[in-house]
Amino acid sequence: MAERGIGIVIFLALWEALPRLGIVSEAYLSPPSAVVASIAQLIDNGQLWKHVAASLQRSLWGLLLASFAGVVLGLLIGGFKRLATIVDPVLQLFRQTSAFALFPVFILFLGIGELSKVAIIFWASFWPVLLSTVSGVKQVDRLLVNSALSMGASQRFIFFKVVLPASLPSIFTGVRLAGAYSITALVAAEMIGAHSGLGFLTLNSQETFQIPTMYAGILLLAVLGLLLNYLLALLERRLLRWRKGLSLDD
Repeated sequence: MAERGIGIVIFLALWEALPRLGIVSEAYLSPPSAVVASIAQLIDNGQLWKHVAASLQRSLWGLLLASFAGVVLGLLIGGFKRLATIVDPVLQLFRQTSAFALFPVFILFLGIGELSKVAIIFWASFWPVLLSTVSGVKQVDRLLVNSALSMGASQRFIFFKVVLPASLPSIFTGVRLAGAYSITALVAAEMIGAHSGLGFLTLNSQETFQIPTMYAGILLLAVLGLLLNYLLALLERRLLRWRKGLSLDD
């Protein structure tokens, strides 16, 4: 555990030393001590929780909607070959379209309010969930399905007791990727008429040349992403305890 922290300590030491020694100007690279002081100031004036809450709300809404839509559509596409054949060309076309390239479309249809921000995060997060779910369904061992059929199991039973549990590890992989994408897209989403959020804080600080606050926003976004990934990993371990038990029995 201690060895894993060595890299972080070295990184922080270099980060602190470079501007302090004048190797890099503090006007462009604020040392960690100044960044921490900026975070403390945001806490004191009550602005930090306002920005964190706004960003968290947008990310979670986009991620939840993307996870629901991606899992439902992925299960359908993975389970029905004819449907997959029909919709796959359309999905491949849209999958190559960046959420950032769709900014004008989202603004045109949804305006510059919260809905357009959630839509951008949704679009960025939707695809890893969808693709992972489709992959998970297609990789279900056919022997398990055939065994259930031979014992007279209904399609409903097979879906809920065989296909869905076997697909869950792949689904969670997609959701965790989507969690990372939701934070990445958050900064871009908060470029659209936002007045709060960590992405807004970062961009606004850069424009007003409040460099320590800019780095504080970047650091807080990274921490938010790490926390979200940790919570999703914890949820995965809780829901997929049976995998551990199965491997031990094997």
